[in-house]
Amino acid sequence: MAGAIVAIGEPARIAGWALAGVRELPADDAEQARQLWAALDTDVALVILTPRAAADLAGEPASPGRLTVVSAS
Repeated sequence: MAGAIVAIGEPARIAGWALAGVRELPADDAEQARQLWAALDTDVALVILTPRAAADLAGEPASPGRLTVVSAS
């Protein structure tokens, strides 16, 4: 898979992903999660969401060619 990998969610839950080369995008609330989602670069191939961020983004349009996964709680 070519492209960037990002993690969106509560800072304490995404901390450490950077050690694996993942860009961490902390979101303290639903509005911030939606703003980060909308601003993702086109080179992002994989988005890792915390369970809360996934719930916050329910109903947001998906991007073709981008995988999204929810990390374990």
